[in-house]
Amino acid sequence: MVAAVVTALAVPATVGVFTTVSAAPVTKAAEAPQGPIGDAFYTPPNPLPPGNNGDVIWWREIPGKAGAKAYLVLYRSESATGQPIAVSGRVFVPQAAWTGSGPRPIVSTAPGTRGIGDSCAPSKYLDYEAPFTDPLLQKGYAIATTDYEGLGTPGTHTYVVGQSEGRSVIDAARAATRLSATGLTAGGPIAFAGYSQGGGGAAWAGELAPSYAPDLNVVGIAAGGTPADLNEVAKSLDGSLGFGFLLLASLGLNSAYPELDLPSYLNDKGKELYATKQGVCVDAVFGYAFQKISDYTTTNPLNVPEWQAKLAENRLGKVKPNAPVFLYHGLVDEIIPLKQAETLRKDYCRAGAKVQWGAFLGEHVTTMAFTAGDVEKFLTDRFAGKAPKNNC
Repeated sequence: MVAAVVTALAVPATVGVFTTVSAAPVTKAAEAPQGPIGDAFYTPPNPLPPGNNGDVIWWREIPGKAGAKAYLVLYRSESATGQPIAVSGRVFVPQAAWTGSGPRPIVSTAPGTRGIGDSCAPSKYLDYEAPFTDPLLQKGYAIATTDYEGLGTPGTHTYVVGQSEGRSVIDAARAATRLSATGLTAGGPIAFAGYSQGGGGAAWAGELAPSYAPDLNVVGIAAGGTPADLNEVAKSLDGSLGFGFLLLASLGLNSAYPELDLPSYLNDKGKELYATKQGVCVDAVFGYAFQKISDYTTTNPLNVPEWQAKLAENRLGKVKPNAPVFLYHGLVDEIIPLKQAETLRKDYCRAGAKVQWGAFLGEHVTTMAFTAGDVEKFLTDRFAGKAPKNNC
């Protein structure tokens, strides 16, 4: 069961949104060079070359899937605080010509939990998403998959920090169209999709896109098992089976916002963990089951105004997504509380977003597995231009 949970947490669901935007002019970058082989690929040049968010710094063709070519890319993006960063990711493009109308659609997938160490990056680690993304490739859609900030590239991964994850997901889609080898066209339909951590990344991409990326033609957002309110998720995880995810989140927040000074709240046990466990992957998470924040701290940072402010800054639901949203959750999700996802639904509906809501009989893992067909249909309908369902 533990192995199944670990696998499922790493699989993203797909999200889509309809929106009509005016493309902002973007200066065309020079063709990016091919990058170095091996781990050196993930170490960006210092300083970063000038350019725009989504520009490819360098790339390599890598072994693909049946019927699809694959590319490893290093691209420009922004951190949670707006600083220029390099993020790695992959792009998969079907070899068969696109026979649908308009440019080939792109699904920018937000990966589920892999861990926090560089060796856990989705482009290096087991491809948990394959059972869900391969059918999309078979439909002729291209797939862009980010590794997120600090997962593979230098620095600690900013785990579940939405302000960072959303930008990485958006800029992966941009990078896919700016690498000429892919043959993908800017201005074509794009959807964001993810589950668990990826549900947050996809939803954040949907909220940020209208202001951060008005050049993108976003037509749908599919977000499942979404950690919309990190404060509520943290309180639920404290002392639970999934406490290890809370440990990862504390490291991720501290990486994004060093002024939070996580070490100053830790006892000796916490300081040892902080010093030795920043390279762990998701398989280590359940070794911390049923432990508590108080086991590792002298003061609970969740009770401190500075931490509360950053948690609030990364709470979904304050901005209306322009594109239609498929928001779904398990009725007995033991990792990400259902109630805070229901609150996100209410926030989106109150703002006038088009929301297809689904509450499914399942816990975290089974819900992800059982809803794969629903996600695929949602994306297919968005790319076909069909009217979205709205059960607000």
